[in-house]
Amino acid sequence: MAKQVAVGIDLGGTNIKAGLVDSDGAILCDAHVRTQANRGPDHVLGRIAEAIGQVLRQRPDGAEVCGVGIGAPGKVSMDRTTVIKPPNFSDWDEVNLSKSLAHLVPGCVVVENDANCAGLGSATWGAGRDFDSFIMVTLGTGVGGAIIHEKKLFRGVTGGAGELGHMSIDYEGPYARSGVAGATEAYLGLHYLSHHARYQLHTRPSILHEWAGRDLARLSPKMLHQAAEQGDEPAREVLAWAGHKLGVALASVVNLLDIRKLVVGGGVSAAGHYLLDPARMALHGAVMPSLSEGLELVRETRGNEVGVLGAARLAFEDAESKIGA
Repeated sequence: MAKQVAVGIDLGGTNIKAGLVDSDGAILCDAHVRTQANRGPDHVLGRIAEAIGQVLRQRPDGAEVCGVGIGAPGKVSMDRTTVIKPPNFSDWDEVNLSKSLAHLVPGCVVVENDANCAGLGSATWGAGRDFDSFIMVTLGTGVGGAIIHEKKLFRGVTGGAGELGHMSIDYEGPYARSGVAGATEAYLGLHYLSHHARYQLHTRPSILHEWAGRDLARLSPKMLHQAAEQGDEPAREVLAWAGHKLGVALASVVNLLDIRKLVVGGGVSAAGHYLLDPARMALHGAVMPSLSEGLELVRETRGNEVGVLGAARLAFEDAESKIGA
């Protein structure tokens, strides 16, 4: 019997990551291409097709591709075909990726929000696999979220559930790109966090002034983590500040949903305990006492692979549902 594999695509504003994934969650081969999102949807479709083609050309002998799953930023239609006004993509309104890319593979092309894909990947092959229900939060260029309830993704009424990055934690705070004042993303999104760090460190002695140039222009969360590792106390304090914001936001989610397991992924989560220990303290302090038992916040074990894995899982699930239909 042929080995079943699926293509997983993580569509980002800067890069497109693709992987050929088997049913055990192993990535057999991968590819990366630049998105060039400013050149419009037709061009980006071509870039996705190129990424898919690269992994298919590396397909092992005897592997049977059951379909393609795509994790995309922004809202995705309930039928998992269409990406609606994704942020940071020029001239996009509604683009049916399933129809546009259907000619590339024997199976179907299925689309889901990128953070939801990360949640699926974690639930199947990552840090969330030991939890029946958990909240996934992804800290990258933006802040995304997914709700996994009893091993299933909760999508809401129109497919837009889980937008943790756009929950406000201070209505008089800075605006996120969604237009929500004081949204979590306005503190923890990669560019926002870098901006806040520059402001907080501007007049403080720190090794980061040597690394990040004049006015800390090149400062990034990765630099904050590196400085913290070298004992730079101002960098540690900035990460603790960010962790506190994260913990407060997640406490509101726990208070609302009574889901007490939380998984944090995305590039910014690489700051590890400098970010997550303060988040745990804030989480325990802001959750209702009656909901505090069993609280657990962990870092995703599969790193940035988890989005590709979850996208592939979408394709596997779609193929399985057609067999049982």
